[in-house]
Order: sequence, then structure tokens, then C-alpha cells
Amino acid sequence: MEEHDKYIQALIKLHLGLERQGPGDINYSNHILSLLKELPANPRIADIGCGAGAGALFLADRFKSKVRAVDFSREFLDELINRAKQRGLEHLVEAIECDMGSLDWKPETIDLLWSEGAAYNLTFEGALKAWRPLMAANGIAVISEMSYFTSEVPESVRVYWQNAYPTIGTESENSNHANSSGFKILGIHRLPSKAWWDNYYGPLRENMNSFKHSEDSIMQSVIKEIEEEMKLFEEHEKYYGYSFYIMKAV
Repeated sequence: MEEHDKYIQALIKLHLGLERQGPGDINYSNHILSLLKELPANPRIADIGCGAGAGALFLADRFKSKVRAVDFSREFLDELINRAKQRGLEHLVEAIECDMGSLDWKPETIDLLWSEGAAYNLTFEGALKAWRPLMAANGIAVISEMSYFTSEVPESVRVYWQNAYPTIGTESENSNHANSSGFKILGIHRLPSKAWWDNYYGPLRENMNSFKHSEDSIMQSVIKEIEEEMKLFEEHEKYYGYSFYIMKAV
């Protein structure tokens, strides 16, 4: 197995069993959806980069509509399927294992595109351009993306993200990407930092503790990286975080 594949597998192991594979919050998602007034009664929904399905299950339950849930990880999708069965939602969730950047779906077949913390795999601009043809006329996309909250950030933050995610942008820069990719920004809403700790970092830290004595050097390297990420966010959360971009296909 290649070094990169081992790294990805270590990341997956650390996130298995967690409700979320990234920061998010059901109450905040409900708030976002309460702002959307233009969806059809039974929207055609896709959750792209769904992980173990926190968003997909929430959407299926809320709209009682079928959700196409896409992820590259079979392990996460298996967790999603099991959770859907436990909640009696298996008939509303279609788990799809594939590359989110090359979806071969018919054009204009998504009324609501949902993606939490996954667009970065293609870059924000790359994701918008890849997914725009799938959007129905006036369809709505809700995408959370790691963003700078200001153009003036501490050097330690800039250096870290330049290494971890070189295309990270400010909310203004990401709005420009949306406008040039066939979307109109309807609103931008920042995920509260409490959601990071309560719903993601806290549970993830417990998983990390269970691997603390692992002799796998790659696992130890991944744990060290995540600890560094947590420390940076704890010290500088006012400068960056996840912004939800609510967009209409135009």
C-alpha cells in the first residue's frame, strides 16, 4: 500500500464510529434550511462527501425525499447504511461510492445540493464548476467551506493553511468563485466554534486516545497533525472556520 493510501486509511480509522467526520451541527443545519424559501415540496437532493451520513440522514428525515449520498469511503457508507436502517430511513438514502469530482448524473437533476466540509477535495472553485451542470434551474446549493473570516490573519495561521489547504480563500474570494461558476450567493453563515468542539473535535479526541499507543508510525503522524490543527483552532478561531455558502444556480 502506498504511503498516501496508508495515511488515508489512518484518517478513516480515526473517524470511524463518529457521527461526524468534520465540524457541523444539526440545529445549525436546521437554521440554514429555514432560510430557504425556494425549494420544491419534494426536492431531489444530493449530499456530496457525505461521510457516515449525518447530513444525508438529517435531510432525508426532514424532507422525506430521496437523498443521493456520495462518498469515496466504503467504510463510511456502510456506517451510513446501518444508521439509515436503525432510523427507518433506508428507503430514502442511496449510498453511492464514487469520486465526487466525476459524477456521471444527468444534468439539471438536483434541486438541493448539500456538502459539508468536502468541497476542498476539488477546491471550492473546482467543486462549484464540477457540480453546477447537475443543478436544476434555480436549484439551491449549500456548501460549507473552510474560509478566512478576514484578509488579515496571523502568520502562523497563514503558514499552516498554506501547507494544509493552499487554495483556502476569504468569504469574499469564495463569493467571486461562486459568481463566476454560475451561482448567485444568497447568504453566508459561519458555523459557531462550539459546534467544532462539541460535535467533532471532542468525539475525535476520544477516538485518538484509543490509538495513542499504536505502533503504527503513520497513525502517530496523523494524530500529531490533528492535535496541531486543534491547537491552532483553539488559539485562532476568530480568524477562520467553516462558512456555509447558500447559493442559487443561475
